[in-house]
Amino acid sequence: MIHTLTLNPALDLEFSVPEIRFNQVLRASRVRADCGGKGFNIARALAEMGEACLAWGLVGGKTGERLAQDLAKLGVQTRFIWTAGETRTNVAVVTSPLKDYLKVNQAGPEVTPAELAQVLDEIGAAARAGDIWVLSGSLPPGAPVDTYAQIIATVQKAGGRALVDADGETLRHACLARPFLVKPNALEAGETTGIAINTPQEAAQACLRFHEWGVEAVLITLAEQGAVLSAQGEAWWARPPEVPIQSPIGAGDASLAGFVWGLSRGLDYPQCLRLCVASGTASASLPGTAVAPRGLIEQTAKGVQVAPIPIGG
Repeated sequence: MIHTLTLNPALDLEFSVPEIRFNQVLRASRVRADCGGKGFNIARALAEMGEACLAWGLVGGKTGERLAQDLAKLGVQTRFIWTAGETRTNVAVVTSPLKDYLKVNQAGPEVTPAELAQVLDEIGAAARAGDIWVLSGSLPPGAPVDTYAQIIATVQKAGGRALVDADGETLRHACLARPFLVKPNALEAGETTGIAINTPQEAAQACLRFHEWGVEAVLITLAEQGAVLSAQGEAWWARPPEVPIQSPIGAGDASLAGFVWGLSRGLDYPQCLRLCVASGTASASLPGTAVAPRGLIEQTAKGVQVAPIPIGG
């Protein structure tokens, strides 16, 4: 079973404009609304791929009700813990065709100790051997920085595998719990390891630092350069084909969904990496935080080049 956890979800609004101009009124040619938050993005992508998963989330208010309704329409199975606060709304303004974009995220409602305790208790009761748990996105205000670390310990004690997509102190604390996999982007990995990452070789070098902390597999996404994966003493670099980009927002979530899709099918690491980059690239070719259909991902995967890269650069 695949589980995704979104502790700070959002309704994602995207406004398309001819160009971004400051101190002026901009007229949107198109407005798009999507269920947001990294875990929900991943769950939507997996559903589009035909892979069942259970999307956990903290939701509240009218926005939370809308997310619940929209996810149900998309065929995503959910398990919600309802909060007293109103689920946040994030706003993106993108030029069409894509040249520039602005992304503004709300902090989100504050989670109470009782609400967080309910999340941890329910995860503890649900954790099973062999399950995959994807813990992704920011923590809501009020959640301790080691929240993911606590969940990793619970999941992996039960025999599951925890995959983490976070940044900053949340990522550092998560690494101390020795998750199965972490998936930072180049900037996040660089900030965490102290290694400036501009090339795949530098990403491979940064992977070693995560391994030293006890992380089994490291996946670093590199935008248009693809992604690097390091695991079991080997590393690979996957390069995407050139495609027109409409919106890079959410592409990292789609990348992790593609990797999880391959992992759940028992594919080897290079094949999982290929699906990772294909899914992220296909998603970026679509507007908003739209998820790519399975056929588009499989077609894109044919153009992804995967090759070994020396571990540690």
